[in-house]
Amino acid sequence: MEKYLIVLCLCFLCRSELYAQQGVSNIWLLGYDSDVGTPPWGISHFDFISGSAVITYDSIGMEFRHTHANISDAQGNLLFYTNGVFIADATNDTMQNGSGINPGAYSNLVPDGHLIPQGALILKKPGTNNLYYIFHNSADNYPFGIGSVAYQLSLSIVDLDLNGGLGSVILKNYPIISDTLNCGKITATRHANGRDWWVVCHRVNTNTFYKLLVTPFGLPTVTSQTIGAIRQWDSGQAKFSSDGSKFAYYYYFNGLDIMDFDRCTGDFSNCVSDVTLPFHPGNVGCEFSPNSQFLYVSNVFKVYQYDVTSANILASRMEVAAWDSFAQPGIPQLGAYLCLSQLAPDGKIYITTGNGTTYMGRINNPDVAGLACDVAQHSVVLPAYYFNTLPNHPNFFLGKIPGSPCDTITGVGIAEPEDLVLKLFPNPTTGEFTISFPVQQGSGLLQLFDVVGNKVKEEVISPWSQYKQIEITGLPDGIYFCKIKWDKIEGRVKVVNVTK
Repeated sequence: MEKYLIVLCLCFLCRSELYAQQGVSNIWLLGYDSDVGTPPWGISHFDFISGSAVITYDSIGMEFRHTHANISDAQGNLLFYTNGVFIADATNDTMQNGSGINPGAYSNLVPDGHLIPQGALILKKPGTNNLYYIFHNSADNYPFGIGSVAYQLSLSIVDLDLNGGLGSVILKNYPIISDTLNCGKITATRHANGRDWWVVCHRVNTNTFYKLLVTPFGLPTVTSQTIGAIRQWDSGQAKFSSDGSKFAYYYYFNGLDIMDFDRCTGDFSNCVSDVTLPFHPGNVGCEFSPNSQFLYVSNVFKVYQYDVTSANILASRMEVAAWDSFAQPGIPQLGAYLCLSQLAPDGKIYITTGNGTTYMGRINNPDVAGLACDVAQHSVVLPAYYFNTLPNHPNFFLGKIPGSPCDTITGVGIAEPEDLVLKLFPNPTTGEFTISFPVQQGSGLLQLFDVVGNKVKEEVISPWSQYKQIEITGLPDGIYFCKIKWDKIEGRVKVVNVTK
C-alpha cells in the first residue's frame, strides 16, 4: 500500500514567463452583437478555467465572423480582443486608439468583423510584461477580381500599462511585410530557446512562406522560404503542432501540405502533399492533436486523421467522421457541417459548422488513433448563433528544446519537480472537482485513491493542458488522495467528497 502526504491546496506560483501565461487562452468569444435582438442573437462566451468549456450568454459590442484573436492574463481574465476591424479592452469598450485597424474598403464592407480565418494573432512581446504584438491583415484588393489578397502584413502594438491598465494602441497598422499575401492563416510557434516566436504567413500565387522572428530586440525580422504547393488566393487554415515540430496548411484548391519545422533555425523541410482529398468548396480546416501525433483535416463533409509520425504520412489517412445530415432546427438548409477547427485548453478540438448555427462539433479524444478519437458532431450547444468563429491561439506554453543549439536562455522551460504544485477546487466537493497544474509537454496520468490506498479512478492528462475536471459521483463520502504524474514529475493533493 502506497503512503501519501496530505498536501494543502496551494496557489500555483509562476516561476517563468511560461507559467505567467497559465490562463492566457482561457476565453473564447463568438457570435453577433446582441443589439440586433435577444437570444439566439448575442455572444457565446467560453470559459475553460474549470477544466471544461463553461458556455454562457454574453452581451458585448463586438461581433465576430471568422477573424478573432484574444488574450487573457494568468488567472484567465480577458485582457483585450479583436475581430479585425477594431480592438476592445477588458471593459468591452473600444481600446484607446483601438479603432481603425486594417482600414480600407473591406473593413467598410464588413464593419461587424472580417471573414478571414486566422486574420489576427496576439503575442506578448518577449521580455516584456506590458507590450503585446497584434499581427493582422485584410482583403486589400476589394472589390475582388478573382479572389481576396492582402497587400501587407500589419503590426499593431498594445501597451497594457496605459489608460489605467486597460491598454492603448501605441503603433497601428505598421506594414511589417509589404507584398501580395494570402489573407489570414497567420500562425506561430515558439522558438527553440523558449522565449522568442516564429510567425508565419504565405505569399499569394507562390510557394513562398514569410517567417518573422519575434524577439525582445526591436521589431520582428523577416525571412522567407519556398516549399510546398504554389497557392492561389485561398482560405482554410495553417497550424503548427503543439510541440512545434510539424506544420500543416490546407485549402481545397491546392490540397494539404504537411512538413517538418526546425524551431531553432526556422526552416521547413520534408514536405508531403495530399491532393487526393475530396474537393468541397467551403470553409475547410486543420488542427493537430495535443500530443502532436495526429493531424485532423475537416473539409465540410468529412474529417480525416493523419498520423504525422508515420513513415508514410499520406498512407495513414483515415476517415474518422462524415457529416450526418444534421441541420439547424427550424432552418433545414443550414447544415451543421465540419469546417474550421481549434485545439482548446481542455485538450479537445472544436469544429465550426460553416453556417450560422447554435452548434459546434468536438473531437473528444484527439490523441487516440482511429474512430476512437470520437468526433462528436453538433454536440456543443451554444446560447447564440455564431458564424465560423474560433480564436487564433498558438501553443503559448511551449518551452525550449533542452540541449539544442538554441538552448541558451535560462528561466524558460517546463516545470521541474519542485515546481509541481496542484490546486483543486471546490474542496470539499459534492461529486465533481477541477484540478489545475503547470503545463507539461507530455501526457500525464491522474489517479485517485481512497484512504487505505485503493485506486478508485484513473484518467489520462492531455499534453499542454492546464486543467482536468473529474467526476466522482457514486463514490462514498470521505477523504481521497489525487496524484498526477508525468514521467519523473508528480504531485498529490487531498480532496474531501461530501454528497450528503
